[in-house]
Amino acid sequence: MRHAVPSVLPCVFLGVVAVLEGVASAQDLHAIAGTHEPSTAEDLLRRARQARDARRWAEAEAAYEAALKAADAAWTTDAERAEIAAELGLCELALGSYRDAADHLAQSLRHRGALRSLLAERAEEGLLKAESRVVTLYLGVSPPDAEVFVDGKALGRRAPTYELFLEPGQHTVRARLDGHSEAVGAFDGQAGKASSLTLKLPRAPERAAPGVAGAGPARPAAPPPPPAARRALPLTELRIGGAALATAALAAGTVFLLRADVIDGNLAERDVVLRQRGWTSTTCWWTNAPSACAEIRKEATERGRFATLGNVALATGAVFGIATAASFLAEGWLLGGTPAREGVHVVPSATGAQAGLVLQGVW
Repeated sequence: MRHAVPSVLPCVFLGVVAVLEGVASAQDLHAIAGTHEPSTAEDLLRRARQARDARRWAEAEAAYEAALKAADAAWTTDAERAEIAAELGLCELALGSYRDAADHLAQSLRHRGALRSLLAERAEEGLLKAESRVVTLYLGVSPPDAEVFVDGKALGRRAPTYELFLEPGQHTVRARLDGHSEAVGAFDGQAGKASSLTLKLPRAPERAAPGVAGAGPARPAAPPPPPAARRALPLTELRIGGAALATAALAAGTVFLLRADVIDGNLAERDVVLRQRGWTSTTCWWTNAPSACAEIRKEATERGRFATLGNVALATGAVFGIATAASFLAEGWLLGGTPAREGVHVVPSATGAQAGLVLQGVW
């Protein structure tokens, strides 16, 4: 018995060490981000590949995610980050996390030329599978520096356009920016289908400055000029010219915006057809992209140009119209006089197809 005790104690000690090592290995990857001495990206990638080869997908996903965060914080190349994002997305796909998988696979394919051909093919196949289980949202925001919230969660980045992957169901998108009114959009997304949404934030109306307290009594209004002065030939010609310019600018702005809307509709229809042929959101980013991508970029540029021209023309027409109308008001009500019965009257006119000013009277 005295010889058996020394042989039993080492066995017990080794068993305890084995149990402790098993617990540590199970918790190691989940505690990587919180350790005071984080593992290097190379060490994380080694662990991730070992877990991936052993089909321990949860362990591999945690290691690849930690490696991607380490790569983003370090001086790494686009190719290295793209490869980690692709492997992470494939692990998430194996775990059924389709939204996260689509996010990381699309991120990697933005640098498809830097990926190994076999990994690029696996990433493309994985993205198609993930997109069939989630909703793809193409979101446009104007102004582009607005802060965007999806279902109450901030995106954390600001851009004019977004490609987002969401779970099927109801979603609400909000955009806000100082000096602008908030824009809100809602839609019901279906798995495997793409949705488009544009949020435009109008400028908030300016508040009138309050009157100065303690101001003295108002001065009496100056007598109105004689009727002959009000109908002076140079001022009348300027008014007619201003009204004509306002009408022309409003008409041109309407035409430009309608043209931009037609191009936008054509692009949306083409997007549906190309996706049915197997195109993805990253096809035009490839180095050997199809020739149709050049035409799509050209139409998108034309759409932006017509939209900008339309907005500028409408704003110009509004300025001329307000200035012309203000000239009549300044002569009559604002100067204390009464409007002449035989004068020229300017009446705003707008329909579903056109907008302008109507002049009535004799000049």
